[in-house]
Amino acid sequence: MEPGRVAELERRLGHRFRDPARLEQALTHASYANENPSVPDNAGLALLGDAALGLVVAEHLLVSDPDAPVGVLTPRRAELVSGERLARWAGELELGPLLRLGRGEDLTGGRARESVLATALEAVLGAIYLEGGLAAVRLVVSRLALW
Repeated sequence: MEPGRVAELERRLGHRFRDPARLEQALTHASYANENPSVPDNAGLALLGDAALGLVVAEHLLVSDPDAPVGVLTPRRAELVSGERLARWAGELELGPLLRLGRGEDLTGGRARESVLATALEAVLGAIYLEGGLAAVRLVVSRLALW
């Protein structure tokens, strides 16, 4: 990974990764891991990041509008954590050029694919969660102005 791009990502996130290997894993698509069997992909980190993001967003919505019924809050949360929205934020963070993709995924536009970008952002949030817990995820999410 290019150190300059990583530094810019960390600046935009407001989080400096203590473990560069964890960030590298967060940016590793399954297609790359399939071509490099000793390399772990980002699926587990994405699962964790999705859960952390969902909790942080639900917490924000409830604090922002404590009297809103769950029937209103649930679709708001779904909209905020949709793949389309996550991919847009990943694009703003310029995650695409940092992704480690397999040859086929790269050649077919994986760096701009919504599902790939959304999963990568979730994985980055999962890595942040492992390094700093929910407080770190809250800070990054608020910095990205996901609301």
